[in-house]
Amino acid sequence: MSVIAHSSYGMQVGIEAGGHFITADEPVEWGGTDVGPNPYDLLLSSLAACTVMTVEMYARRKEWPLEEVSVSLSTHKIHARDCEDCESDPGAKVDIIEKEMTFTGDLSKEQRDRLLYIAGRCPVHRTLEGEIKIRSTIV
Repeated sequence: MSVIAHSSYGMQVGIEAGGHFITADEPVEWGGTDVGPNPYDLLLSSLAACTVMTVEMYARRKEWPLEEVSVSLSTHKIHARDCEDCESDPGAKVDIIEKEMTFTGDLSKEQRDRLLYIAGRCPVHRTLEGEIKIRSTIV
């Protein structure tokens, strides 16, 4: 898996991912020209897409009557001391991603609960919740 990003005009960044091209940017109030999603929106988009794909694949395999999956994500930061289930140092800031999902179709409560569980098993969700190391070099 490889993604290449390069600077463009102002805050714009050209991104090549799997033969597809995306432009990232910042809103005007942050010094950009707002011609593309900002980096956090791209991150949330990855999680949302992975969640939808994972849930749909699972429901299809089970032959459940899932018609549509909708995922809405937002993010904010809080102090770890204000987070009941956080393990970080109490003075540290913690990123919170809020995920709201809608499952359309004639599904039982048990099926909906199982899809909620499966949504948390998507690969991007698991990556974001796991330990991440980023190793940077100059080439």
